[in-house]
Amino acid sequence: MARTRLRRPASSGAAALRRFQEKAGLDGGELTALAADVDGLPAAGWCAGAVVLAGRGPYVALEHATGWALRYASYDPEADGGVELPPEKWLPMETGTVFDLASVTKVFTAVAALQQIERGTLELDAPITRYAEEGVPAPEHGITVRHMLGHTSGLRAELPLYEYNTAEHAELLWREPPLTDPGESYRYSDLNPLLLQRILERVTGRPLDVLVRDGITRPLGMDRTRFCPPRGWRGRIAATEDQRKPWAKLNRGLVHGRVHDENAYAMAGVAGHAGLFSTAYDLAVLCRTLLSGGAYGPARILAPSSVALLLEPPGLGLPAGDRARWFTGALSSRAAGHTGFTGTSMVLDPVSDTFLILLANTVHPVRRPAHNTPRLAAASHLASATLS
Repeated sequence: MARTRLRRPASSGAAALRRFQEKAGLDGGELTALAADVDGLPAAGWCAGAVVLAGRGPYVALEHATGWALRYASYDPEADGGVELPPEKWLPMETGTVFDLASVTKVFTAVAALQQIERGTLELDAPITRYAEEGVPAPEHGITVRHMLGHTSGLRAELPLYEYNTAEHAELLWREPPLTDPGESYRYSDLNPLLLQRILERVTGRPLDVLVRDGITRPLGMDRTRFCPPRGWRGRIAATEDQRKPWAKLNRGLVHGRVHDENAYAMAGVAGHAGLFSTAYDLAVLCRTLLSGGAYGPARILAPSSVALLLEPPGLGLPAGDRARWFTGALSSRAAGHTGFTGTSMVLDPVSDTFLILLANTVHPVRRPAHNTPRLAAASHLASATLS
């Protein structure tokens, strides 16, 4: 099974779906309840629309879309609501809708880093100053590649790179001191994958988007996963926010088909912490690959030992165990995954061999305070659906 590709029902009929659910060893009633919960999310105000995909082993047992990929032209702060487009311009959510993954991008950066560790061009426990760019001041703080992958570098959460010229980004990142001693404690930070990006590009001589394409998405057949989606994709991309100050950091208007994250936008859409666009099915392929020890079909993107680093709690590049419990809920104590600010999430559980993708445009038409209940409910349904 390790190299088996994902399988979908041959038709959209209920009978075909039930057969797949039975083959997967998943209870159809729980998956129906999961889809019903997701159907209620737009009316509850959690998102404009969503796509959920769940499966076990090589079987996709649920693939469901609800709501709208594009509904609003802007946000009205006085009414605290969205200004709707004419209905004929709304875009319905579909199972193949492309989403701005936001921080789920970090998973791909971690995989790219582990690939270079396997090749010997990068060392897990080497101080990152070994890989600093020439001419850029890089004080020695004792931070290693392992610290950055595990978010134990001590670096603060973010820097306002969008306020600076791109030529200044390298020095800003390299000179930033940790707030705590490296290795002392967990502190989630965008600076870790941003520095990893610079290191990867230096040791390979290739930009991050090329590393992700050649090392991950192309060999896995993830043809709807990429940075900087082309203009022709816009009609199938979920819109995000009406970005205006003071609630956003930049005045950009409605963001649709372009990266939402302000720092990634300032980096021309290619960044280690955000910027990738993808679909639920493509993310399921990545989950299946990791659950299969790094192989999918004829392709192998990681050695099993590297996958173990990713998935063994607390996770190295992919939060696992207690660090992921806040969104993996009732799944096993080894469940792992990642979430993104725009409303995206992926979960995989090595114990039950299950995977769950929930993609939503929760920031359309405006960002809201974090509300994680739907992710926990979805994980609980999948856990309850596991028959053996």
